[in-house]
Amino acid sequence: MSARVSLQKRVNNYLAERRRLGFELHSRDTLLASFVRYVASRHHHGPLTANLMTDWAQQDKWHRDTPATWAARLAIVRQFARYLKQFDPDTEIPEEAVFGPERARVAPHIFHEDEIVALMAAARGLGPEGSLRPATYEILFGLMASTGLRVSEAIHLRDADVDLKRGMLTIRQTKFAKSRLLPIHPSTVAALKRYRRQRTRWVVTSVDTTFLISSRGRRLGQPLGDRQAHRVFNRLRDSLGWVNRGAHAAPRLHDLRHTFAVRRLMLWYAQGTDIDQMMLALSTYMGHAEIFYTYWYLTAVPELMAVAGARFERFAGLAGDGNE
Repeated sequence: MSARVSLQKRVNNYLAERRRLGFELHSRDTLLASFVRYVASRHHHGPLTANLMTDWAQQDKWHRDTPATWAARLAIVRQFARYLKQFDPDTEIPEEAVFGPERARVAPHIFHEDEIVALMAAARGLGPEGSLRPATYEILFGLMASTGLRVSEAIHLRDADVDLKRGMLTIRQTKFAKSRLLPIHPSTVAALKRYRRQRTRWVVTSVDTTFLISSRGRRLGQPLGDRQAHRVFNRLRDSLGWVNRGAHAAPRLHDLRHTFAVRRLMLWYAQGTDIDQMMLALSTYMGHAEIFYTYWYLTAVPELMAVAGARFERFAGLAGDGNE
């Protein structure tokens, strides 16, 4: 078997293993196929080298010629190289910071409890008076805050996906092509029941009707729109005059999801829970593609960094006492 076929087979096996774990890998598939072709064009034989990978990373067909692009491409082939190393120990793994860091995620605005209460109260004050619209937005914001759903997941929930007898949501084929079941708190169940009763006064529903619906004009009974949801949130946010504590220009609707994750982690810290043991559960609940997206909160969110720092200081103090 030629070196190219052998490498392609390793790539196929790697991608198959990732897909068995539930990951959608369209871009990774394309980029690794490009890497295999590049290796063949260089007539390379033997273990992969770091120089080979970094050279390929700079062969961006769009010629963007930016270190951030090269770093993102290199990150994909580095992950494959780590997989390959178990079969060929001489495989080299390039340094992560060869081109500088990948584009960093920035700290979100983490909502205080009173801000979420104020947001939901403002939603109840939306017009037109007597319409379903205020209840729809109150439920959307409350659902995101209490479950950590992405806005796209919340607005695409079908009626059949909301099982209020079992207190369970079914999130279907989402961002990373994985479906998941989410248990929800009894208070959330009660709120969703109230909304479902209100909604029946406006539209006739079926199992395929989206749970959250528009209630204005010709869109009555139609799915709530993503742009519509963001527009309403932004207007209410501006009227409430919050102090922005995140690194974005202003608090965002998506920050309700981040707030759910951070508050859950802070609760576990307060309870003395082993965070590492619970991270996989939280990652699965939130539908993260990789668990490092969940661990990101521990290093990027000031609220969690402060809690972790305080715990470390207590640990260091205890260790110091023991050594004296």
